[in-house]
Amino acid sequence: MPTVGVTDLKDDDFLLDVREDDEWQAGHAEGALHIPTSEFVDRYGELTEAAPQDGRVHVICRSGGRSAQVTMYLVQQGIDAVNIDGGMQSWAAAGRPVVTDDGAPGHVL
Repeated sequence: MPTVGVTDLKDDDFLLDVREDDEWQAGHAEGALHIPTSEFVDRYGELTEAAPQDGRVHVICRSGGRSAQVTMYLVQQGIDAVNIDGGMQSWAAAGRPVVTDDGAPGHVL
């Protein structure tokens, strides 16, 4: 499965956060699209509308398990998708900003 590390990401890369609502509300990457894994198939159209047409989708969850499942699904659909190794835990550990919906500092659940 295609995987990238947090340090490989550029600031303008498209992020899809597949964590559940309580995790998202505690803190997330600014600008990420949020579609929980539990709702992903039903909300797939939101991703296809928001994702860059010829760009890559970088999928993130807490540690990399759920995002790996979603990444595999997207690749099967012909989407250029990669799993972010270590998820939001690695994101935060690398010093990348974690924010709440109102822009305040957040944390990873």
